[in-house]
This record gives sequence, structure tokens and C-alpha cells, in this order.
Amino acid sequence: MAIKKFAVACYDDEAVLFPAVKSVRHSGYKLHDVYTPFAVHGLDVAMGHKETDLHVAGFIYGITGTSTAVGFMSWIFTSDWPINYGGKPHWSLPAFIPITFELTVLFAAVGMVLTFCYLNQIMPGVKKHVFHPRQSDDYFVMAIELNDHTNEQEVLNFLKGTGAVETSVQTAESEWWYGRWDKKEAYELA
Repeated sequence: MAIKKFAVACYDDEAVLFPAVKSVRHSGYKLHDVYTPFAVHGLDVAMGHKETDLHVAGFIYGITGTSTAVGFMSWIFTSDWPINYGGKPHWSLPAFIPITFELTVLFAAVGMVLTFCYLNQIMPGVKKHVFHPRQSDDYFVMAIELNDHTNEQEVLNFLKGTGAVETSVQTAESEWWYGRWDKKEAYELA
């Protein structure tokens, strides 16, 4: 796990946050992430993120559910346990539609939730550094990754010029890790 330095800026209004994010991107600084207390439409575009492929994953999970349902019912009613229901055919697609629909929805929903949780690193037991205690309350917090060639004071002055209410430099893990919040780690982050 890499411990890195971050310049952290706190904003109290999303109308100030949007131009600040655009200014940071145009200035060439490496934007680590922006933490908001609620979903902000258009922030992903302002940060330069591409559109998610979660809908493609949902389609693949749905097709897997459809294939599983039709394949399993076909095997059961034609090979494993064929029963004669008054001369009706063993393989009857209209009778398979309700179960096929339900398994398609189940596979797509569960698969997309698990994929979403993995991609956003919000699984049980995952710990991430909290840059500001009010980042999930009423502050919009932007973290910029600093390297050895970046002048910290210059970045902090730049962030204050974009309308930041508070600025600071913090050292933290750049990725997520497993652990418990109620136990002290072997190392302390500054």
C-alpha cells in the first residue's frame, strides 16, 4: 500500500466546487477524488471520468441468468425427469417464461450490486482515509495528489483562490484496505 501526500480543499457550496474542479484539471494537477455529501450531477464529467460500463455488466449478468434458467429447465424436463402431462411436450417455452424472467432479474440485480460495490470499494470491512470529518455531512472535499516536484504552498494558495473554505496537506493511504475502525493499525497515518 502506497502512502502519499494530498492537498485537501473543502468547499461549502457545489456552485463553487464545479469551477474549482475544472480549474484544477486545467492547471494540470492530479485530482485524486472529490467527496460530496450527496450525489452531484455532472461532477463525474467535470472530473474527466468516462461513462461507466455497469450497464454492460448488467446485460451480461442478465443473459447469464436467462441461459441458466432455460438450460437448467430444458435439462430437467427433457433428460433428467421427463414427465408426461397428458400428451403435452416436454420442452414448452411458454411454461418457462416466468422462471426465466425471475432468474434474469435476479442474476442482473445481484451481479450489478456486487460489481458496483467492488468498483466503488464499499464492501464490508473496507477502510478508506477520511480527509475531513464533515465530508459526508455538509462539505465538498477535493483531494489532489502531490508528488516530489509539487510545491505544497503553491497548491494550497491555488486552492484558496478557487474558493476553498479550508485547505491542508495530509499523508494517507492512496488505496482502500481491509481492517476494523475500532482497532489501531500497526502504523499511524499522519
